[in-house]
Amino acid sequence: MAQNATIHPGFAAHSGLDRAKHINYWKRCLKTYLPHQYTSNDSNRLMLSFFIISALDLLGALLPSTTPAERADYARFLYSCQHPEGGFRGFPGTDFGQLRNKQNKQWDPANIPATYFALSTLILLGDSLQRVNKRACLRWLLQMQREDGSFGEILGENGQIEGGQDTRFGYCATGIRYILRGHKTGSVLGMPDINVDKLVDCIRRSQTYDGGISEAPFHEAHAGFTYCAISTLSFLDRLPNGVGGHLYHYGNVRLSGLTDLDLTVRWFVSRQTTTLDDEEAADTYSDETDTTATCHDAHSFVKTRSVPAKSDETCEKDRPPPAVELQWIGFNGRPNKVADTCYAWWTCASMAILGKLNLLSYTENQLYLLSKPQHAIGGFGKLPGDPPDIYHSYLGLAALGVLGNDAVKPVDPALCFSKHGATLLKNMLWRKRLLGEPGSEGPLVDSDDEVIETAEPRGRGVDVRAHQNLQVRYVRRGSEGETTLCGDGESTVASHDSDQVTLRGE
Repeated sequence: MAQNATIHPGFAAHSGLDRAKHINYWKRCLKTYLPHQYTSNDSNRLMLSFFIISALDLLGALLPSTTPAERADYARFLYSCQHPEGGFRGFPGTDFGQLRNKQNKQWDPANIPATYFALSTLILLGDSLQRVNKRACLRWLLQMQREDGSFGEILGENGQIEGGQDTRFGYCATGIRYILRGHKTGSVLGMPDINVDKLVDCIRRSQTYDGGISEAPFHEAHAGFTYCAISTLSFLDRLPNGVGGHLYHYGNVRLSGLTDLDLTVRWFVSRQTTTLDDEEAADTYSDETDTTATCHDAHSFVKTRSVPAKSDETCEKDRPPPAVELQWIGFNGRPNKVADTCYAWWTCASMAILGKLNLLSYTENQLYLLSKPQHAIGGFGKLPGDPPDIYHSYLGLAALGVLGNDAVKPVDPALCFSKHGATLLKNMLWRKRLLGEPGSEGPLVDSDDEVIETAEPRGRGVDVRAHQNLQVRYVRRGSEGETTLCGDGESTVASHDSDQVTLRGE
């Protein structure tokens, strides 16, 4: 989906990323207790899991830092959060188990963002998603769309859709849809599709006069919401002409994904700023004079000076030389804001999806990330000098991956994880069969029935984890000795009284 960046000569030879310290930072997040400040995020455990696992994957350290047994345990934890009615919980704390009933189930809802994080993390762990109840998940996803086309976060009392109506939830919902059914329209696994046209129209109504996209019509545009909208259109294959998409008919109106692509690109380019911290954002002279010498933000705009205004000539003497001023360029999320690490991701990933990454000053963008918010112990802070946190540390890494930094795996800008992970998803046989790809013919089996993972054979005395060069196949317990789909695409027969374990050397 992304257009590859060309790194400035000499820059790729030394990435500037202290990879060893970043790996240690993420290993501490994975294998020790998080700082107490994260306690309030206990219900967002699947979000934290995704950032940690995906960060180690981006650094090429996931497999070296974990054992097969540990990765199997991580997958088991994620599957323990799978909801009986489809989707995933944000954490296991709301699972009533056998005490669940009609009265209390409203307090144990599946969660749209958590479901996207769970599926993405399972992919990165090398899981085949065979144990995901896909049909139930797609059924639940239909219930999460409102009449206006937007998506909510959870189902509340009496099936009421709760949560915001902004593009974050549309992004996660269409990400789930893309993982489970790709770009395929119509019925899949007996489940109809979401209302794509209404969702696209909802995005169009939130586009602002300056080209960005807000959380609701007539609100201020925001880089995060704009990224979520563009990625949603990418998942739906509804980007405008020339960006891998088409023009679509909605009623009698020709409906494109964005109302003005050029304006959106211009808005993203304008998110570049040299106001890199709060001190630089201060109005030094307290006079709010709108000149390049005194305005608290005008001096930081990245703009062309080939034809300077006559009135500004007297102010140029107070300005630093352009080579110094533009050594580092960060990104803000809205006009007149300071740079923030996370907006490097929201902006660069969006421009990569649109095929316009070359319009950004990506060498200076990388220098900003590596020189300013990168922390001495690893990770990234929100602003220069801030301690690292999981959210900004992950998005800082992901931004470097989109920008082509040699120390980070290439990143799929829409999925927000590595292109290696995206390849793992595309190569899953069940998904190839669902999408009807050539050479993948065979039975399509959902996981509504129990699926037995051969890494834990019962009564067989076989330690599958000791066989490092074996492919592991999955079977489900069939009551009638039926033929079922295996993890590597072959079939086997499971009798009613056994769990068959099949090993095949590579």
